[in-house]
Amino acid sequence: MIGDFPNDWALSKMEEVASIYRGGSPRPIESYITNDPNGINWIKIGDVDSFAKYIFKTEERIKQSGVQYSREVNIGDFLLSNSMSFGRPYILKTSGCIHDGWLTIQKYDDFFETDFLYYLLGFEITLKQYKTLAAGSTVLNLNKEIVKSIYVCYPPTKAEQTAIATALNDADALITALEKLIAKKKAIKQGAMQELLKPKEGWVEKNLGKSAILKARIGWQGLTTAEYKETGEYFLITGTDFKNGFIDWQNCVYVEKIRYDQDKNIQVKSNDVLVTKDGTIGKVAFINEVPKPATLNSGVFVIRPVADSFHPKFFYYILLSEHFAKFLGQLSAGSTINHLYQKDFVTFDFWTPKTIDEQKEISEILFAMDSEIEALEQKLEKQKQIKQGMMQVLLTGKIRLM
Repeated sequence: MIGDFPNDWALSKMEEVASIYRGGSPRPIESYITNDPNGINWIKIGDVDSFAKYIFKTEERIKQSGVQYSREVNIGDFLLSNSMSFGRPYILKTSGCIHDGWLTIQKYDDFFETDFLYYLLGFEITLKQYKTLAAGSTVLNLNKEIVKSIYVCYPPTKAEQTAIATALNDADALITALEKLIAKKKAIKQGAMQELLKPKEGWVEKNLGKSAILKARIGWQGLTTAEYKETGEYFLITGTDFKNGFIDWQNCVYVEKIRYDQDKNIQVKSNDVLVTKDGTIGKVAFINEVPKPATLNSGVFVIRPVADSFHPKFFYYILLSEHFAKFLGQLSAGSTINHLYQKDFVTFDFWTPKTIDEQKEISEILFAMDSEIEALEQKLEKQKQIKQGMMQVLLTGKIRLM
């Protein structure tokens, strides 16, 4: 039914080991919201970080008279959103009332240790059951009958449950520490960019149209998505391949050689700077290396300096700065701009140090920061994969922690 588990583990329907309720909303809710500090916490989706484990506080409270039209919840209860982050559990660290967008799981203490149940509810076997039972509807949506109907398999003792939860908590703690470190490094880099890219005495102002060549795939070439291939020898870079300032080569599609040869101006080279001009405009990528021959679709500009008018990597960081963001904001002021036209882009003015050597020195400082962040993000991704592997073996009993 839900896989192979040790013979001594228990198998139960969720409704047999916990009570599941749907929240309720007093209406009109505006008449029940209160500023009284003695009001009842009103727990909303907006009070929750989608990747959090706990819910600690709420922004709003309701009057005591609204409680009878809602559902009371307490510290240690679980909440599941009917739609957001489908099936993801949250543990309450506060009490209050929930509206009808929430489900709550209560009275599980006789069977489960809290942290173990948290991981069990977020396990892929559980989530697959939710999706199977919700299949057929146009929008995946949980209800209490679905949650009641899922099966859970679990160790017979809370001691073993605690051991499993402790191991997974340790894995989560490392992930959280890495996420905080990455956020700190990104904040330091942002501060460094503001300082290093701020025009100083001796810097010169340049205009993009006069100092660079901009190229993109022209419309008459008629490249369509029907020509995209999953494998091949010639990459096609699209706007969806921009990731953290670089190209995510692993997710690039491919095109035939004839499409690569069609336009030499957009054959991508090392030190090219790319900018998206359709959809989400102004995404930027620096081409550090090209693992295979690559060309562009019609939604991407390639920018190359005329002679030594600027250092490409330095200009890449200019495009990541607030200065370029402000330029795009001025272009889109009062409109729903979703295209960056070349006639507008070439009006972009920016400041650079007078010498290429100084530009290069600044860009290498920032690039070293990026490299450190990238290494940490790779470590974070690896740690997340390790945790998923731990869940697979610990929550199915393939490895026992007695």
